[in-house]
Amino acid sequence: MLLAVLPALAGAQVWQSDRGDGTYANPPLYADYPDPDIIRVGQDFYFITTTFANVPGLTIMTSRDLVNWRFVGHVIDRLEGLPQYDLKDGGAYRKGIFAPSLRYRDGVFYIAVTPVGEKTRIYRSKDIRGPWEMNRISEAAFDPGLFFDTDGSAYIMTSVGSDGTNTLLSLDRDLRTVTDKRVVYYNKGAEGSKLVKRGDTYYMFNAIPRRLGMTVSRAKSLFGPWETHDQIDDKTGGHQGAIVDLPDGTDYGFVMVDAGAVGRMTNISPVFWKDGWPVWGTPDAPGRVPTTATKPIRGKAVTVLPASDDFSGRPLGLQWQWNHNPVASGWSLTERPGYLRLRAGQAPALWSARNTLLQKGQGPFSRGTVAIDTTHIATGDQCGFGTFGKYNGHIAVGRGRDGRLTLTMRVIEDLADTQKTDVRIDAQPISAKRLFLRTDMDFKTDRASVAYSVDGRDWRTLGGDFPLAFDWRTGTFQGQQYALFCYNPDAKGGWMDVDSFTLSGR
Repeated sequence: MLLAVLPALAGAQVWQSDRGDGTYANPPLYADYPDPDIIRVGQDFYFITTTFANVPGLTIMTSRDLVNWRFVGHVIDRLEGLPQYDLKDGGAYRKGIFAPSLRYRDGVFYIAVTPVGEKTRIYRSKDIRGPWEMNRISEAAFDPGLFFDTDGSAYIMTSVGSDGTNTLLSLDRDLRTVTDKRVVYYNKGAEGSKLVKRGDTYYMFNAIPRRLGMTVSRAKSLFGPWETHDQIDDKTGGHQGAIVDLPDGTDYGFVMVDAGAVGRMTNISPVFWKDGWPVWGTPDAPGRVPTTATKPIRGKAVTVLPASDDFSGRPLGLQWQWNHNPVASGWSLTERPGYLRLRAGQAPALWSARNTLLQKGQGPFSRGTVAIDTTHIATGDQCGFGTFGKYNGHIAVGRGRDGRLTLTMRVIEDLADTQKTDVRIDAQPISAKRLFLRTDMDFKTDRASVAYSVDGRDWRTLGGDFPLAFDWRTGTFQGQQYALFCYNPDAKGGWMDVDSFTLSGR
């Protein structure tokens, strides 16, 4: 094992929101957890987030104070419905799972989600950890906002920003049949609808993406009439979210903000009420999500999401996701205990390579270091580590026809219909059989770099720095991620054994 020369592995975020003095700093998680929906059941909060074409899909986290989170699990083991989910015909980048809605009724958790190009799915489970049963309804509700009224009746509010019509779907008690569909409001540019009820008043939160803002509408009936107030925007805290009640009956807000190359992060905020309307912030600083504030619930322990990994666990850690559906025979945690084995499947380039293993980049700065065994990398293989997203900068370890190992540094930019590749260093010979690769991502400057070492102590940067970016029109529709990969343009090749991944800050 190569762990002796690396820092001790720990499940640690490089950003710590909980300041340890009864306050927190936004965001609770300095990473790409977009399209949030947060509910409370008893003393526990649950947070579900978009996962696009990453597998497993639909990540759920839990917290006791809205600040310190831990993984619960994922809802979807494998994406189905499109051949592109198996990275065919260009893949399903910018498709997959968007904007889920999580609710709880009578001892059962429910999720409404509409995969791109499909009808809306309803998942249900008595245990938040699953297993989950799924059925489809007859409608494709964009960004569905699932809602249970106080009498238990079920609804979905949906709105597509291009037409701004808030459409209410009434469902049967078992959430399998749409019993009514009607437009109940027009809010230009609205999407990402979320419904809550306070007293006898319904509140509907809508994102307005064209101006990165959020509105709240209220009514005494779900069918209207509705009246609307502007809320906050990305300059004051975010543009898509809602409110969740605390055990003491007060409310707290959660809201997504576009944050550059790291992706779309979720902030949390105090909320107070004025004239029957929720106001973000505090009476002393209304209309703004605070940078720091008193924790919503004090006295809870500091927890961190796992990140570093020595690959000794079974199964793969919840911090990891695959780029599209993986090939089961192409990876293993058991063939060499204590290592992740990635076999080189045939693919012309990284963008179409199966079994690329991803983990979210963390800000404001994070460094990922991997220790690998290159012994079985074969001729033509390209196996390595780097960034994945709009810009894919990495070091690839290969083997020439003469049997010598090589290092290649590339930066691949994803464009609308193709990729642009800049080969910075091409097939530089190296003799080490055991190798360390490092990727630095700085989300204050949106720049990155990669480096290598033969001993884990003396490092050489390869190829210079390169940009990081988030672009919803191209790329993965996600913040920049760390990526472990292994492919061969010509045929099935050898394999790369990964001993460890370590995440650290400055």
